[in-house]
Parts: sequence; structure tokens; C-alpha cells
Amino acid sequence: MALSPLNQRRWRNFKANRRAYWSLWIFLALYGLSLCAELIANDRPVLVQHNGDYYMPVFRFYPEVAFGGDLRTEANYATVEVQCLIVAAGSLDCWDDPEGIMAEVQEKGTAAGQPVKAGWMIWPIIPYSYKTIVDTGGVAPGPPSEMNWLGTDDTSRDVLARVIYGFRLSISFALIVTALTSIIGIAAGAVQGYFGGLTDLVFQRLIELWSSVPTLYVIIIVTAVWSKSFWLMILLMVLFGWTGLVGVVRAEFLRARNFEYVRAARALGVPDWQIMFRHVLPNAMVATLTMLPFIITGTIGALATLDYLGFGLPASSPSLGQLSRQAQQNLQAPHLAFVAFFTFAIMLSLLVFIFEGVRDAFDPRKTFR
Repeated sequence: MALSPLNQRRWRNFKANRRAYWSLWIFLALYGLSLCAELIANDRPVLVQHNGDYYMPVFRFYPEVAFGGDLRTEANYATVEVQCLIVAAGSLDCWDDPEGIMAEVQEKGTAAGQPVKAGWMIWPIIPYSYKTIVDTGGVAPGPPSEMNWLGTDDTSRDVLARVIYGFRLSISFALIVTALTSIIGIAAGAVQGYFGGLTDLVFQRLIELWSSVPTLYVIIIVTAVWSKSFWLMILLMVLFGWTGLVGVVRAEFLRARNFEYVRAARALGVPDWQIMFRHVLPNAMVATLTMLPFIITGTIGALATLDYLGFGLPASSPSLGQLSRQAQQNLQAPHLAFVAFFTFAIMLSLLVFIFEGVRDAFDPRKTFR
């Protein structure tokens, strides 16, 4: 769909801001890679070929019996016995000498004197998931190595895998919370500013009462009653975060409600909702977009703080806040602190640069050459 002349001008202004433009592409590349985290960091193969059939363990559950084993539980693909079953097409000798059978099949194409069509597995670049326990010889947290590029945490889980999954979790959480709080806050502020009078007075008193509720205490109580989850945290953050945009949008609507074009639209019989969201709201977008980077970065920081204190997501989640807490508890492993710092610094800087460019692109007073 072709852009309108106004949106074309905004896009040109955004592209002219080189810092924002390149930050957008870098952020999209990093977030796009994190959305494919299961294909990049996983303790299950991406693709398995066995007896002429193809399997995708990253997306489906396959029991060990599917590859010639004895158990109906999920196959542990990291063990040499299961790898031998896949490579040697289910040879029973895999339980006696798996490494020897695999070498024989790969060299001669036979197992126990019988011709065998060797199977194969394609592993992700990082053969660990965010919850995989890595054997580091009893050292936890472990320093960076060839197997663990950013080391391991205090429970022997790969730090790089947890950063990839944690980046996706933090950004997705912030985007969902920001979208929901923006919808509610803009609607509430528009109603207050446009109608004014008693409506504005009642809404203001309600917002003052709601803003005085101690958010942290409520979150502690709720997470103690109900089990922690991703969507529960989103609900709590939206409940206490929607008031952030109300004041800005309300002020813009109070300023614009008596403009000539608004009074002319009323005189022509244009519905109030159409005047509010088609004619007045676009003029309030600059002030609204100015607040969005603070909301997104604040949401990421709030989630990290709650996870750091132990009141956020479940302990099994790949949280960046938990990584920061581990860095504070394990000062003898400085790689945890460096990884946590640079992850937050890069992520928040890119978001701030992007929204600075968006704000300037929507500002009619600014023109870039």
C-alpha cells in the first residue's frame, strides 16, 4: 500500500536521521534472530534423518523408541547412545559400544557386519537451550570457553543461550505492555481533554487514587497468591502503567479542543469520536511519541528489577534480571556482570535512538537534509 505524502515526508525525515535509521535495522536484526532462538540455541537437533525419514525435534516430541531405543520418554539427543541409534539406524550394539559403532558406520556403512544407511543430525549453532545444564567439570559459574562462548551461570547453564532467549523475552514483554498501556492511556487522556468539565474532574480524581496504590506491594501479594507467569506480569504492568500517557494526551486535547477547525467540525455535525481520533489526536502524536521510549525502557527496567528481587517471572525463565542478580552474587565471575551490562546498554540505547528518530519524524517543525 502506497504511503500518503505526509507519511512519505515522515519516512524521509526518519531515514535522514542516520543514527535512528541504522539503530532500527540493527535492532530488527537482533530481535529477528532472537525470534528464531530455538533454531540458534537448543539442546535438540534442528533436523534428524533416520531410516530415510526426517524429524524436527525442535518443534515436535519424539520418544526414544522412534529411533530404535527402549524408552517412551523424549529422546536425549545429547547422549552418545541416542546419537548412535540415529546414525546406526537403531543398531542394538549401540548400548555396548556406541562410539565404536558410530565410527564403523561413518567409515564403512556397516554395523555389526550388516549394511546400514547412516543417519545424521543437524545441530543449532549453540547446542544448549536456556535451561540446559552444561557439564563443566563441577565449575559453576564457568568462564568463557570454546563450548560456552560467554561462560556459564551459577547453575551451569549457558549464558549466551540465556541472553538470546532473555533478549526476546524482554523486548516482547516491553512491546506488549507498551502497546496495551498506550491504547488505554491515549483513550483515557483523549476523553478527559476533549470533554473537560465534570468528566475531566472525575477522571483526574480516580487517576490520583489509582496512582497512589503501592505497585510493588501489590505485585508481591499477587505473585504470592497466584503462580508467577508471563501474562500475569503483563496484566499487572498494564494495570499500573496505563496512567503514564494520560497527562500528556489530556494536555494536548485541552489545548486543541477550542481550535477553529475543531469548532468548525462540530458545527458541521462531525461525531465527537471522529474529531478526537482523526483530527485532534494526530496533533498530539509528537508529545505522545516523546514518552514512548521512556515507557519501553522503563518497562524493561521494571521487569529486570522485579526479576532481580525475585518477584518477577518464574525462576526457570531466561530473565536478564536473574543474570544481573547472579552477577552480584558471584563477584568471582566478572563475565556475568559484563554480559548483563552490555546487553542492557545495547538494547536500551538502540530503542532510545529509534524513538528519537520517530519523534523527530512526526514533528512538523523539524526537517532533515
